[in-house]
Amino acid sequence: MTQGVVSENNSSVKEFILLGLTQQPELQLPLFFLFLGIYVVSMVGNLGLIVLIVLNPHLHTPMYYFLFNLSFTDLCYSSVITPKMLVGFVKQNIISHAECMTQLFFFAFFVIDECCILTAMAYDRYAAICKPLLYKVIMSHQVCFMLMVGGYTVGFVGAIAHTVSMLRLTFCDGNIINHYMCDIPPLLKLSCTSTSINELVVFIVVGVSIIVPSVTVSVSYTLILSNILRIHSTKGRSKALSTCSSHMIAVSLFFGSSSFIYFKSSPVGSVDQDKISTVFYTVVVPMMNPFIYSLRNKDVQIALSKTLKKKSSLE
Repeated sequence: MTQGVVSENNSSVKEFILLGLTQQPELQLPLFFLFLGIYVVSMVGNLGLIVLIVLNPHLHTPMYYFLFNLSFTDLCYSSVITPKMLVGFVKQNIISHAECMTQLFFFAFFVIDECCILTAMAYDRYAAICKPLLYKVIMSHQVCFMLMVGGYTVGFVGAIAHTVSMLRLTFCDGNIINHYMCDIPPLLKLSCTSTSINELVVFIVVGVSIIVPSVTVSVSYTLILSNILRIHSTKGRSKALSTCSSHMIAVSLFFGSSSFIYFKSSPVGSVDQDKISTVFYTVVVPMMNPFIYSLRNKDVQIALSKTLKKKSSLE
């Protein structure tokens, strides 16, 4: 086994080797082009959605304000993970200790942000369907802004907690991370010092950023569905459901795959299963979100049509 570059003074690893998604040589090139394509589609989709929301005044509503932040977050944390992952398909993927901790910080920051944004979007849908007469008061500009400030603050605090607790560890048993990124579980396995504080931080931060949002989203949609079932008109019921379906799909994909990593029943699980679940919520979900929120969304389709017409008229 390849050992790390070790300091003579404190026997601490100074760089890591990321094993990547798979060790099968015949899969490296196909996977490189697959994930390169996913990354390009994710960048184009999220940037496109951001531009549409900025350029079209009729999309300047709470729902699209949150969607703007969701696309920005997806754009950022996909960029934190995917480029380094692509390197691992074409050559040995070496990352310094400082780069590893930096990747861990931004990964944690944007993933926690995503949880908070999805929760805010659930609250927005609850207000729109269950409290339509008070919607503009409940979801005022100030409230929307404070929800996002709160989300980014929680993300920053959580990321700092994870990173600082990881920096206190000494990695002296090896430097091979059986993953394509500097995620918390594989890093803890390499530590030769106690990880009890890290495990407590994971329990608290992941609990706050996954359990609390999950409960909030569940309560919101329970109230929403209860309200929808009381609508007598089939057309009205269908319209109400259509406004929530995209968000319900996005929430299920993100929380389902991320929860699998941190709340699986057995601590001794398949590393490959963990990698696949992580790929899903770090790479695939950011690509899917723009399509989930736009394919069945008439407002986005109208905005795209208007933008394209403006562009063609200028040529």
